[in-house]
This record gives sequence, C-alpha cells and structure tokens, in this order.
Amino acid sequence: MDFDVERARNDTPGAHDVAHLDNAGAALPPRQVTDAVIGHLRTEAEVGGYEAAAMAADRLDGTYQAVARLLGCEQDEIALVENATRAWDMAFYAMPLKPGDRILTAHAEYASNVIAFLQVAARAGAVVEVVDDDEHGRLSVTDLCRRLQDGAGRVGLIAMTHVPTHGGLVNPAEEVGAVAREAGVPFLLDACQSVGQLQVDVERIGCDMLSATGRKFLRGPRGTGFLYVRRALLERLEPPFLDLHAATLTAPDRYEMRPDARRFENWESDVAARIGLGVAVDYALEWGLAAIEARVTVLAETLRERLRAMSGVRVHDQGLRRCGIVTFTVDGVSCEDVQRTLRACGVRTTISRARSAQLDMPRRGLAEVVRASVHYYNTEDELDRLVDALPPRRSIQM
Repeated sequence: MDFDVERARNDTPGAHDVAHLDNAGAALPPRQVTDAVIGHLRTEAEVGGYEAAAMAADRLDGTYQAVARLLGCEQDEIALVENATRAWDMAFYAMPLKPGDRILTAHAEYASNVIAFLQVAARAGAVVEVVDDDEHGRLSVTDLCRRLQDGAGRVGLIAMTHVPTHGGLVNPAEEVGAVAREAGVPFLLDACQSVGQLQVDVERIGCDMLSATGRKFLRGPRGTGFLYVRRALLERLEPPFLDLHAATLTAPDRYEMRPDARRFENWESDVAARIGLGVAVDYALEWGLAAIEARVTVLAETLRERLRAMSGVRVHDQGLRRCGIVTFTVDGVSCEDVQRTLRACGVRTTISRARSAQLDMPRRGLAEVVRASVHYYNTEDELDRLVDALPPRRSIQM
C-alpha cells in the first residue's frame, strides 16, 4: 500500500514512545494540531481572549469550512460543540417526539444514547424499539423496513451508531439512509467512531443529522465535536436550550433563532481547541479519507488474523464490513490483566465493558473485551508487539 507512514510518524511525536493502539479512545495528535492550539493560547496570554478570538476569526471560519468539506455538506449545516455527546444530545432532544412515536435503533447503540431514548420515552410517551440484527451482527435493514411498514404508531426517528464503541462492526448507514428517506423519517447517525477513519459523506449516507468528535480518529483536541443538521430539517428543530449566540432577543417577549446550524451552539467555547480541530480536519483531508480508510482497514484485518492464530485468543468483531477497532479476549485472563501486561510493554489499549453496550454485549455473553484500535501511523511491527506481549492463556478450572 502506497502510504507515507514515515511522514505520518514524524508528524506524530508520541508515535516514537509507545505503540498507541487506542485511537478509538483518543488518537495521538499530529504536531500541526498541537502547534496550532498552543499558538493560540500564547496569543490569548499576550492580548486577551476576546482580542485573540477576533484575530483568529478567519481560522475559526476555516474550521466550519473544513468540517463541511469532510462531510460533503454546506458550512451553514455545521455546528461546533464541546464533544460528540453534546452534539448528539442537541440534535436528539430537539426532535419533537410525541406520545406513541417510535424511536428505532440498533443493538450496537452506545449506552449514553440509550439513556437519552429512555428519558425521552418517559417524558414524552415515546416508544423505543430495537431493530433485529442480520446474520452479520449489523442492524437488519429487512427488519427495519418491516417495522416501518407494519409497526403500530408513527416512527418519529431512526437513530443508529455507525461504528459501535465495543467492536469493529460497521453498520449499513447508506442502506438505512435510503430506507429513512423513502419513509420520510428523520435519521440521526452517531458517527463518533467512524469520522476520521472511514469515508463519511452525508449526502451518500442520507442522514439528516450526524454527530462526531475531534479526539478520536480525526486526531484533534479533546473537548471538540460537531453536529451536522440537514438544512431541510433544520427549520423544524428547536434546540433544547438557547442563549444569545443561538438566538436573538428581538423584543422583551420575543426571540428569533439563528437560521443556520449554529443555533445548536452556545456562546462560550474553547477557541484554541476549535482552531486545532480545523487543523486536524485539514490534515486528514490532506491524506485523503479513502487512503486512510484503506490503510486502517488492512492494519486491523492483519491484527485480527494474527490474534485468531493464537491459542486461547478470541476475536469478537462482527460485521460484513469492519473498521479499525479490534476487540478480543484471552481465555482465563481478565481484560484488566491483559491491558496491564500490554501497557508494561509499551502497548496502549483500552477495555470496553458491557455498561457501554447494554443492548448488545450481555446477550452475546460478553462482560468486557480488550479494544485495540489502529490508525494509519501505526505499523505492523507495533501489531507484533501487541501479539508478542499477550499473556499466555490460563486453563479454566471446571
């Protein structure tokens, strides 16, 4: 594969210290991002926060432009917020759901989103339905269509996580988007784990809303995220809360919301981090998302093959199409012990637990899995380091 890994690693100071295989948690930022953030913080220290923000107005506008290019949408359809959870919440809680309205979701949905479903169901009388999986563990488009046609009550929303936190599965977003458009049902896509490692085009997917973060595969700063809202839906949504940035007080008893997606923002923000996010997105676009996806996919499949070849190691990733997240367990060894052993050898991973995926992991008999998530700056030598460092399986006493 023609990919300049050496250049990517030279741009990534942390890549020389550890085998960082926790990119689904927080990737290592390139120095360009770090320099941009620190540079703005220094300007704030010299001239003050307001003045520094005014001086950086073009760079801040450039972040909106970069995210719009990344997603294939218009700049006025983008809101910059503190994180992916806030982005998702602002969209979901703006949906005008009524008693009896059905929310259709997938087994792989992130637990934070499910909590919001349940809260709104209790408040508004909505109904949460989990669509069946297909034979590959993905959301079943066939069952989705059946529920849209035969279910009792109006479907108010289809909400799906594109890539779950606990595995390499990629849900069929484009197929779901086509079904949602045909049915005239709004489609909210949680793309927290997919943006930055996969090609994500909102027109091709057909989603009406999309939430994502900066700190994962985009390699941006923590405390950054963004929300896409299709212009045609925007006019129907009022955010769950407004301030003097999102709306204007036009009279003592009247206000008007902004006409663009920035109605989902609030006034105060981390300007340095937003600038860094824009640099991170531009950096990803410079590499090309097709090239990034190809390299990440190959590295992840290589790691899965090496893990499957080991006695007592079980790989748990589902899906017809898989991404850069690789999950596994070692027979007789706790995930914490596996993670601890790997960390001692300079290999960074994390653990996904059932509390983050209550609709999926328990029914598959999984309490926890080790999660190794690769990125394009990782190498096959680093994959070898992980495999070689794994603790031996322990016999399970009967």
